[in-house]
Amino acid sequence: MAAETINSAGDAAGLAAMISRAAEQTGDARRGPAPVERWNPPFCGDLDMEIRADGTWFYLGTPIGRAPLVRLFSTVLRKDEDGKTYLVTPVEKVGIRVVDAPFVAVEMKVTAGEVDGEPVLTFRTNVGDVVEAGQEHPLRFEIYGENRELKPYLLVRGRLEALVSRAVMYDLVALGEVIEVDGVDMFAVRSGGVVFPVMPANELERLSQ
Repeated sequence: MAAETINSAGDAAGLAAMISRAAEQTGDARRGPAPVERWNPPFCGDLDMEIRADGTWFYLGTPIGRAPLVRLFSTVLRKDEDGKTYLVTPVEKVGIRVVDAPFVAVEMKVTAGEVDGEPVLTFRTNVGDVVEAGQEHPLRFEIYGENRELKPYLLVRGRLEALVSRAVMYDLVALGEVIEVDGVDMFAVRSGGVVFPVMPANELERLSQ
């Protein structure tokens, strides 16, 4: 592995092979995301890889069409305190570009909590992560652009978020209710015993007119 680096790989398959070997060396192959938070390798420059807003991965300007490759790359993603996203192995760290969020939440399931019966929202991402929204995996909401577009995000792991797809967003918003938060009526959703404010209720009324 030391003789080969991510930056020396000529194609996405070469990148995947090296990342796979790194996972095998750490004993985490086929066990989900690698322990990238524990690794502190040197920065080796930026890679011509980009994750578009719709979740499509590009390498050298070409879409990566093989889903297993994308899933493998996603297991070694890390977003650092500098706000940048990297592919990380035990021996090196390279920067990639992320247009919006690295993942997209493409499916949502609503179940009742085992203890209190309150709703639990479980999301599946485009790379196979399954995450329950709650204290450890909060939802946050942004109002974006001139058209005041609502964009929900779910924290998946570390500092990595999933943008909730538009189709799923409609189902999510349909679960909303007006809840008083710190003395203010907020349109919000609940999951795992946590209230996630979307926007003030009076602002929602203005947007719906």
